[in-house]
Amino acid sequence: MNTDFDIIIVGGGAAGFFTAINIAEKNKHLKVAILERGKEVLSKVRISGGGRCNVTHACFIPNDLVKFYPRGEKELRGPFHQFCSGDTIEWFENHGVPLKIEEDGRMFPESNSSQTIIDCFTDNVHKLGIQVLTGQSVQSLFKTEEFWKVETNKETFACKKLVITAGSNPKVWEMLSELGHSIIPPVPSLFTFNIKDPRIKDLMGLSAFASVKVKGSKLSASGPLLITHWGMSGPGILRLSAWGARELADKNYQFALLVNWLNDVDLEEAVDLLKSLKVEHTKKTIVKKSPFEFPNRLWESLVLASGITEETKWADLSKKQLTQLAEQLTNGVFQVNGKSTFKEEFVTAGGVDLKEINFKTMESKISPNLFLAGEVLNIDAITGGFNFQNAWTGGFIISDAI
Repeated sequence: MNTDFDIIIVGGGAAGFFTAINIAEKNKHLKVAILERGKEVLSKVRISGGGRCNVTHACFIPNDLVKFYPRGEKELRGPFHQFCSGDTIEWFENHGVPLKIEEDGRMFPESNSSQTIIDCFTDNVHKLGIQVLTGQSVQSLFKTEEFWKVETNKETFACKKLVITAGSNPKVWEMLSELGHSIIPPVPSLFTFNIKDPRIKDLMGLSAFASVKVKGSKLSASGPLLITHWGMSGPGILRLSAWGARELADKNYQFALLVNWLNDVDLEEAVDLLKSLKVEHTKKTIVKKSPFEFPNRLWESLVLASGITEETKWADLSKKQLTQLAEQLTNGVFQVNGKSTFKEEFVTAGGVDLKEINFKTMESKISPNLFLAGEVLNIDAITGGFNFQNAWTGGFIISDAI
């Protein structure tokens, strides 16, 4: 087997394939290979977005797009001016994969299947003569004056330029650290909160738009909150977990969560609202119907948690009960005790320190002719196609630089 290439890409995922295809399209004469340690390539692409592959997000202004990245916001501004979500749409369109926008801004292939993306990548790799070598677990990286030596469990390869798109891979991070790179230790970035609390015990599956914050911290977020059998999930919680990845890891995932079920209504405003409801609905039983835009069962649970009985009418609501109910609605304290991560959406904060990368080319400032893209870097985003967009942008910039 020929083991000499112009360019070797370590990691057969989204970033690796996108980089390889773009390099080969722009440089037909270059010999390019992808080394993948697993038996299969693109396995994360296959299961992402519930098997539909959330390719990108319909946010077309670079300065707005960067706000979805808890780590990488500052550094990605320049790269997104070179290759942004609109360029992603055009690229896939030109390669026979039209995308569609869903209501929440997420973008998927029109086919609704991640297989379309996989077929697009594998067909183009084949057409361009890029070698894809599976079962190749990289053991060491060695730099000579002229070329890179890449040793796997099966053979030793040589290349002029080396691209690392291996995702969150501790073994690869270790090799990069031996080359002189600083690695920010990884911690989970998207996770749900484990909460055992009588107020939400039997409300599994209910959802409400709420704002959440970590008590004693500046961390806060808002968005749909989903009650699950293990605690709380949904976009609002995942957003908080992404921005608080480091801080919450330091707390060992034990902290008090403040939930405002009325989102942007504060305690005083809630008291006034409840006083108006008391006047308006004197003869009605409080527990019966939620006067707010969240489910009746949640309302009932918060009413009972405020020391109000099932029979109490609005007219009989005491000042103390009214204040307690306003408190439950706008400032409910829930004790978080641990986290749960999604296997398919598993994202980590951590990776190669961004200070050591030239974001105009994605080349290492430590080792010339070494390029990095995707989650191997200390970049991560909330769900919604943003992590993929980082992969596409990094890969495209590398293809221009090479």
